[in-house]
Amino acid sequence: MKPIQVGLLGIGTVGSGVFNVLERNQEEIRRRAGRGIEITMVADLDVERAKAVVGDGIQVVNDARAIIANPDIDIVIELIGGYGIARALVLEAIAAGKHVVTANKALLAVHGTEIFAAASAKGVMVAFEAAVAGGIPIIKALREGLTANRIQWIAGIINGTTNFILSEMRSKGLDFDVVLKEAQRLGYAEADPTFDIEGVDAAHKVTLMSAIAFGVPVQFDKAYVEGITKLSAADIKYAEQLGYRIKLLGITKRVDKGVELRVHPSLVPSKRLIANVEGAMNAVVVQGDAVGTTLYYGKGAGSEPTASAVIADLVDIARLHTADPEHRVPHLAFQPNTLADAMGSLPVLPMSEVVTSYYLRLRVADQAGVLAKVTGLLAEAGVSIDAVLQREADEVGGEGSTQTDLIILTHDTREGTMDAVIAQMQALPTVLAPITRIRKEELN
Repeated sequence: MKPIQVGLLGIGTVGSGVFNVLERNQEEIRRRAGRGIEITMVADLDVERAKAVVGDGIQVVNDARAIIANPDIDIVIELIGGYGIARALVLEAIAAGKHVVTANKALLAVHGTEIFAAASAKGVMVAFEAAVAGGIPIIKALREGLTANRIQWIAGIINGTTNFILSEMRSKGLDFDVVLKEAQRLGYAEADPTFDIEGVDAAHKVTLMSAIAFGVPVQFDKAYVEGITKLSAADIKYAEQLGYRIKLLGITKRVDKGVELRVHPSLVPSKRLIANVEGAMNAVVVQGDAVGTTLYYGKGAGSEPTASAVIADLVDIARLHTADPEHRVPHLAFQPNTLADAMGSLPVLPMSEVVTSYYLRLRVADQAGVLAKVTGLLAEAGVSIDAVLQREADEVGGEGSTQTDLIILTHDTREGTMDAVIAQMQALPTVLAPITRIRKEELN
């Protein structure tokens, strides 16, 4: 059978990894796919750099639309990134009858509903394993391996930059700003790290996993997103003393009223495997009713780990290229006409309706009655306390200090209730600084 021909849009870090792994493992991949898979055309604005990567035998152009217009190209790999030109090119490739492989989580999280509908109408596939957690095959696990399960929740460390920063803050006792500069120096963080440190990248990824897990459309605009910029070394230290580690988690959960979709720092018990994922590594925990708890761990970024996922998608398409579109795995795991939102069920809950437990840190005056007043307000609001840790004033502010830290862990509480009681506590004259609130996830 003649090799399937692939056009590559963008040959940066991931694109060069795809080319190199495909060349190196060509024979193994052919044996698995049942036919050869060849990159025959590359588009990149830097033509000379692209030619240096792929050599003389492959056509290199500076116009991506030349690849889409080529009738011999069967699959287009989009590795440009972003929402703008990438969206236009993906939709044009679909309209031209090309299958698409992409690592672009931002594009799919925002425009996925439109893109998947266009692909279904045209009878082509859009594959995106590389869009979530790099080399970890979590999309395939959710779409296929766990298809017998009613997924209950997913919690993932799905941004390597923030996990590296939090790991360094914990191990070295440093504050966020110091570690961010070091992460940028080492190449773990971009010059503009906003998408990573503010949680946006993780929210794109958990939006895709949520859609696949629960059969809902992609709804990035409804996700709650909070980054790590306000975390302090003190909170990481206190969490450790209480038996927890702080991780930026992407969480999606099926509850009675709908679906939770949120990204924020979380206290996770130190004994959980995911709490011990360090550095730039990724990990995703999935809870299913039949299988129980499963954990997926590996490199979430990088040239060849991400290329591993891109090429796995190429192999899938090569196998199913001639199959009846009705018999392929649906883009979001569920048949398009059964997506829950279309049936008026499983709305994404506002954050005020989410129920979880909390870590609170209050900087208070070191005087009698403060603890009683704070715990009294929590009791009046119906918030149950799990643990209280009060530091010695000397430990917090040095000898002769008149301030101390009060740390409270709560049991499960509705977020709206917690918002109200925090406002009441903040108004107390003995509370001397903004209250720190971090959510706590037991991940039982």
